[in-house]
Amino acid sequence: MTESIQHIGKLLIISGIVIIAVGGLLLLSGKLPWIGKLPGDIIFQKKNFTFYFPLATSILLSLILTLIFWILGKK
Repeated sequence: MTESIQHIGKLLIISGIVIIAVGGLLLLSGKLPWIGKLPGDIIFQKKNFTFYFPLATSILLSLILTLIFWILGKK
């Protein structure tokens, strides 16, 4: 019983750290002009329609998060 409570406690701490990191990134996103405007992001515009898919930004974000979680998983 005690081990499961400790496991839940660690999970909550890690979840809190991830939420803080995501919140910090959201606060900084307006100050980083290259986010969402990388080469490889798809933008299709017509008269009354705009389709935007941040492909390169998604891949970069995925690589960064994978690296972070890989480093955290090794500890």
